[in-house]
Amino acid sequence: MLEVRGLRKSFGGLEVLRDVDLDVNKGDVVAILGPSGSGKTTLLRCLNFLETADAGSYSFDGERFAMDKISRRDIARIRRKTGFVFQSFNLFSNKTALQNVTEGLIAAGKRKRQEAEEIGRQMLSKVGLSDRQDYYPHQLSGGQQQRVAIARALAAGPEIIFFDEPTSALDPELTGEVLQVMRGLADEGMTMLVVTHEIAFARQVSGRVIFMDGGVVLEAGTSSEFFTAPREERSREFLRTLQERGA
Repeated sequence: MLEVRGLRKSFGGLEVLRDVDLDVNKGDVVAILGPSGSGKTTLLRCLNFLETADAGSYSFDGERFAMDKISRRDIARIRRKTGFVFQSFNLFSNKTALQNVTEGLIAAGKRKRQEAEEIGRQMLSKVGLSDRQDYYPHQLSGGQQQRVAIARALAAGPEIIFFDEPTSALDPELTGEVLQVMRGLADEGMTMLVVTHEIAFARQVSGRVIFMDGGVVLEAGTSSEFFTAPREERSREFLRTLQERGA
């Protein structure tokens, strides 16, 4: 479904991503792990063209693009097939949960309001918020706001969803409700690429793990392989640190 080769990205003189290769197949749940500053979020933002890569080839649904030269029209076409869930929710504070979900369907998707609202209600029900559709973000908990953001991503019928640390802004007691929704999506076969520090989720739900450090992919393989017999010493060190913290 998605293939990236030779992705590079710098900010000023700082090289954040160095020749990153990535493969995601339909139905994959891929966890991207690594220490802070390893380039995980930048990778995800480049994959959805929220950042412009300096170099790299990008294949999606059989089409290939140069990441540094891709047109706005092609970016728009790709984004119609993808969803993005931010760590900070990015909801409109002056719109209800239902309006947050339907805004993109109406403005960008050119759906009629009645049709968009029906889809919005279905998606809010899917994430367990059918009784909160008329609530504004300030009336919702952090976990509920993130579930609205997931419903918004689902509303367009994406082929793949990118999650950027979806629970990092939440209190621990609210994390579980978001991860439960994501587990349900994985069980339904949704293709997901998830930057996360939730090791239990990565171990139990993801089928594959990508471990990054210093802007490169140091290790990639099945979750079972990574957590039971990591090949790289840096990976083993990372896992030991997490165990010492009780993660």
